[in-house]
Amino acid sequence: MKIGIVCYPTIGGSGIVATQLGILLAEAGHEVHFISYERPVRLKCGENLFFHAVEVNEYSLFKYPDYTLPLSVRIMEVCEEHQLDILHVHYAVPHATAALLAKQMLGPQKCPIIVTTLHGTDTNLMGKDPNYRPIIKYSIENSNGVTTVSESLKAQTLETFGIKHPITVIPNFYAPPLIEVTRDAVRQKLNIAEDEHLLLHMSNLRPGKRVIDILEAVARLKNQSRTKLLILAGGDFKKYEADVSRLQINDRVIVIDDVHDIEPYLLACDLGVYASEAESFGLSILETLAHGKPVVATRVGGVPEVIQEGTTGILVPERSPQALAEALDYLIDHPEILATMGRVAAKDANARFLPAAIRDQYVVFYRQLLESAEFGS
Repeated sequence: MKIGIVCYPTIGGSGIVATQLGILLAEAGHEVHFISYERPVRLKCGENLFFHAVEVNEYSLFKYPDYTLPLSVRIMEVCEEHQLDILHVHYAVPHATAALLAKQMLGPQKCPIIVTTLHGTDTNLMGKDPNYRPIIKYSIENSNGVTTVSESLKAQTLETFGIKHPITVIPNFYAPPLIEVTRDAVRQKLNIAEDEHLLLHMSNLRPGKRVIDILEAVARLKNQSRTKLLILAGGDFKKYEADVSRLQINDRVIVIDDVHDIEPYLLACDLGVYASEAESFGLSILETLAHGKPVVATRVGGVPEVIQEGTTGILVPERSPQALAEALDYLIDHPEILATMGRVAAKDANARFLPAAIRDQYVVFYRQLLESAEFGS
């Protein structure tokens, strides 16, 4: 098949998943064309992999630069030139909206099947905005196929928009790559003592990630003196520096910005900690589990679909730093349980979220949509 992928090129989970999916599809022999304003950070073009940049011009006529219209034109051009079979867009707005505009320009004979994957922002954030809700609903309902990354997000999408379009759940995926450094070398670089426990948090630091709750939890740990928190920050941590000082945990918190190669730090940590107030899936959680590290996280959204409660991690109520601290202390105080959870976590992640298996789910979904279109159903 010839497949177009439209996504954001940033480090966020949707961009990572979209990029890795495209790479997996190309490795399986499909021709994959990425369309975005920049090359995705993890994309290296090669056999069966291509990138097409969207040029965004600023005109004085527009108070704000427009992305949707030039994106729709670029989608149309790539579809015409490469005769795409599938156009897989990640996010309804603006990507599915632009794809539908391209479809109108192409006409029914040249337009590929449009698949829209929802990652959460369309529903959890923009779906609450009356200025966006109608166009998100329209873009979902007029896609040929729609997927979400969790059952929780599917249910929330159906409730938020009141749509009747069928939605298929295909989860995110991850498998640890070969790591060329040792755990001891990374911990030494981070100045982590042999008897210290290293907690890990990875996120874009948006307010909904509730980083403040994690900092509060660290301050409440009874094991604080032998625990450090490593934050791999996909955003500006400066807004939390005053909190770190107020909580007197300056010597307990390590922050590293804009890390592309996360695996060495996953190898070095002992536990993952995530405190989101809403989470459609939790790719960072899966990445942590896959490296054999238990996770303490809030019981929200799709997180319980990723963590096997009591087996691969511990779930706590949202906005409860004390509950986070107690769960972390429990695992630190019971190293045998921590080790067992870690072993089970790696095995479970590999069994349920294996990249090749998830890729094949998408391929089957694509072919079903193509067959339906061919027979006019």
